[in-house]
Amino acid sequence: SYTYTVVDIWPDGPQESNELKHEEVRSESGRISYVSNTQMSVLLPSAEKNTGAAIILCPGGGYFHQATQHEGFQFAEWLCDNGIAAIVLKYRLPNGHHQIPGKDALQSIKLVRENAEKWHINPSKIGIAGFSAGGHLASTAGTHFQYLDSINAKASRPDFMILFYPVITMKELTHGGSRKNLLGDNPSQELIDLYSNELQVSEACPPTLLLLSDDDKTVPAMNSVLFYQALKQHKVPASMHIYPEGGHGWGFRESF
Repeated sequence: SYTYTVVDIWPDGPQESNELKHEEVRSESGRISYVSNTQMSVLLPSAEKNTGAAIILCPGGGYFHQATQHEGFQFAEWLCDNGIAAIVLKYRLPNGHHQIPGKDALQSIKLVRENAEKWHINPSKIGIAGFSAGGHLASTAGTHFQYLDSINAKASRPDFMILFYPVITMKELTHGGSRKNLLGDNPSQELIDLYSNELQVSEACPPTLLLLSDDDKTVPAMNSVLFYQALKQHKVPASMHIYPEGGHGWGFRESF
């Protein structure tokens, strides 16, 4: 059992628009497209199960849509059953406005920390998890918090990251659709490097768990390897689990 509430990330509206004019579309499978309004769905575990930990979930979808069920609410319910507060983030899709998803993710962390006492969350146990392109977003929160939110960097830094088959680099091994939707058709080399998150790791990054499949044909496994190597070079605690089979996008599905 859990309590459920929806919170607007920017109640007065965000500072910048992603310029998506189409109304939000939700498919039967729970995929959401044309997201211009950021919300977080907060699921809180029962008092007797509560561990004090919280995880913000960033569903994947190539920065084009968001797979809110098997990479969102199904995971959130399982986390709650295990005493972990779960926050499903509906982030604005970038539409080439590269800073927008990262700002949404950092604001969500900041808001969870601000509400930690009310929600019975330990403010030093607030992590972020992401799947595929959502993994790129989660890793952006862990690598860019000082750049995207310099004023509130301490409040918006995640305490840990869990990255499922993540897009990490914007270089040769990237997922083409994610890169195009985040950075536009012809990004500068400076922008490519800025969002190649293996290049943005520092000692300030939080401990990280990476989970992926060796036979992933959509996002090459080397994305995670590059990130793991960078974390180790900067002496950040990290663990990586590569399953021999599973492909891409498994999320919380029991089978394929």
